[in-house]
Amino acid sequence: MASQFAGQNIQTKISLLIFLKGSVAPIVLYFEDPKKVYDDIQKVLKAASAPKMIELEAAGPIKKVSLMSSEISGLALQEEQYMVKQ
Repeated sequence: MASQFAGQNIQTKISLLIFLKGSVAPIVLYFEDPKKVYDDIQKVLKAASAPKMIELEAAGPIKKVSLMSSEISGLALQEEQYMVKQ
């Protein structure tokens, strides 16, 4: 089955998923360094004694997002494979 893609260039990118309270689907954001953004948000969530506003500028279809730290129920990093046209 993998042989059908043998001649094509397959690359991997990492996206940041932000799960919000009361929302079914996560927000999917793309960054140049998603692991750093993930770590930065984790620090805010762990240290926040009061809710804080988190503003992010992403590189994908969603360009800017503002969230309250108290509304975030979870974070995840996801690897996605995609084909590059030659």
